[in-house]
Amino acid sequence: MCSERRLSGGSPRSFRLLVTGGGTGGHTYPALTAVRTMRDRLSAEGRALEVLWIGTAEGLEARVAPAEGIPFATVATGKVRRSSNPLKMLSAANVKDMAKVPLGIAQARKLVGEFLPDVVLATGGYVAVPAGLAARMCRRPLVLHEQTVRLGLANRQLASSATRIAVSSESSLPLLPEAVRGVAVVTGNPVRPEVLTGRADKAVEGLGLTGFDRRLPTVYVTGGAQGAQQINGVVGDALEWLLERANVIHQCGPDNVSGLRQLVGGLPGALRGRYHLTGFVGGELPDVLALADVVISRSGAGTLAELTALGKPAVFVPLATSAGNEQVHNAWHLEKVGAAVALVGDVSADRLKNAVGPLLTDPARRETMGQRAREHGRPDAADRLVDVLLSAAAG
Repeated sequence: MCSERRLSGGSPRSFRLLVTGGGTGGHTYPALTAVRTMRDRLSAEGRALEVLWIGTAEGLEARVAPAEGIPFATVATGKVRRSSNPLKMLSAANVKDMAKVPLGIAQARKLVGEFLPDVVLATGGYVAVPAGLAARMCRRPLVLHEQTVRLGLANRQLASSATRIAVSSESSLPLLPEAVRGVAVVTGNPVRPEVLTGRADKAVEGLGLTGFDRRLPTVYVTGGAQGAQQINGVVGDALEWLLERANVIHQCGPDNVSGLRQLVGGLPGALRGRYHLTGFVGGELPDVLALADVVISRSGAGTLAELTALGKPAVFVPLATSAGNEQVHNAWHLEKVGAAVALVGDVSADRLKNAVGPLLTDPARRETMGQRAREHGRPDAADRLVDVLLSAAAG
């Protein structure tokens, strides 16, 4: 049942936001940034924000929400394992997981009915489906946020129930089902504010980059928190060539440091000084990005949002197995407008050299690509999304 009773203890001036979505950082961190931005906005108006996050026990959100002091609840849900063969979609694992969805919807409906949010924000991931459907059943405004160029599977399933659909790019609008384009708005993908405030000199000092030649451009290589074997491999094969032309900060993943360190041992001393190898980049990331002249990375939605907001030239090596091939679409989208280079398919050291070489030797080319990236960046995306949430709640 969708109760009309509000939970006790809330201020009459408080605003209630229910967040659902997660599984990965791409779905979790935009939601967290939106929560923080809304909290700040309402606090400035003398209002409180109450938040309930519905996710899965296994997803990143199960750690992120409690660490932020956000009440967290789980519901039963099932993961769809995609395949180009429709018969494989009827696998035993898919059928078993889909059987959990009705229970998850009932659990979500109870949570929504008790919390009675002013608005529900769904950021994708299969856990968003039960809570999004429960929002419709309880007649709560539902705002979807899509981080990638094309709607993800969960958001496609919820699109017809949405009050608003917030997308990250203008190019997403014609890809939406025609029936829901009227409720779509371009907000961008929320970027953590601290990412935009980095200082290059702090990176040099904090990481001890004393061997860097500041007359040369700096390349930041990253494969995400765990690293990317594909990127590590091609960068390793091209490393001496890269270091003859640039300084390199290489975030390779904690498990990959020793192998790459052995590779560096055979390089001339001057080139070794231009190479900083690290398993993980944490709080120093804003400063590393400020120092970087070129970024070599995967093309996840969060990475795109940060690099375009900063106006950084990038060479993208998309993860070919990403859901719905979204990383390839993301990379192609920016390459088409001259804001990045996309290396799709089999990537070799020679292909990497051909892509990054002109950016290292031509500052004007870097500047042009950076400017085009900046034109597609939305550093105010979190504020735009909060505007949409408040508007949807107001009716």
